[in-house]
Amino acid sequence: MLSVGAAVAAFTAATAGGLVRGMSGFGGSLVMMPLLSMIASPKYVVAPVLLLEAFAVVPVLRHFIGRAQWRVVTPICVAAFAALPFGAYALFNADPSLVRRAIGFIVLLFALALLSGVRYEGPPRLPMSVALGLLSGVLLGGTGIGGPPVILYLLSGSSPSAITRANLMITVMAISVAALALLWVRGVLRVDGPMPLWLLAPGYVLGLSAGMRLFALVDERRFRRATLGFMVAIAAVTLLA
Repeated sequence: MLSVGAAVAAFTAATAGGLVRGMSGFGGSLVMMPLLSMIASPKYVVAPVLLLEAFAVVPVLRHFIGRAQWRVVTPICVAAFAALPFGAYALFNADPSLVRRAIGFIVLLFALALLSGVRYEGPPRLPMSVALGLLSGVLLGGTGIGGPPVILYLLSGSSPSAITRANLMITVMAISVAALALLWVRGVLRVDGPMPLWLLAPGYVLGLSAGMRLFALVDERRFRRATLGFMVAIAAVTLLA
């Protein structure tokens, strides 16, 4: 059972994650996982965060299915599915403080990569897609954050932005659902666990709604840089906590 202070902190973290997701289209888990893992063990945080992120995609999923490049998406997803159990093994057996610092390190690395403009150069290739799918599966299963390698990889392509966004949405959604199924089998997919979904969901929905409304009112480039700076700060606190 969370204390009042921890419950308020968890609700605030979910609201911040929803706000970032609503305005930028990604990054909700990158905000929530580091913050919530400082309140409860990561193995109890991954499932509710993945459920919230999946909730954000479901209403618009049908718009992306027909636009996705399945020859690009499929090998990434299949490789990620195969690697998920290895990450989940680490999640359930490693020291929680070690997993929390791994989460902080991943967020820090990803935010700095985006801030510096690092991208994979070249068209999507099968060996690279499989390798990044394996990496994403291990990261998602072990930390709840599997999107960064795929995001950096797919953003580098020459495809129109609408197709790239569809590829990202379909890939992240597919591997998240697979991870949720794995967590359900392990018995930690609960709405009333140490990090209850009923506490996080209202804050996430509130932030998501506010973010979508603010999207047209603020400069996207400045907001994205501010968000990445915020992620760097969160990651630093997670690593030092």
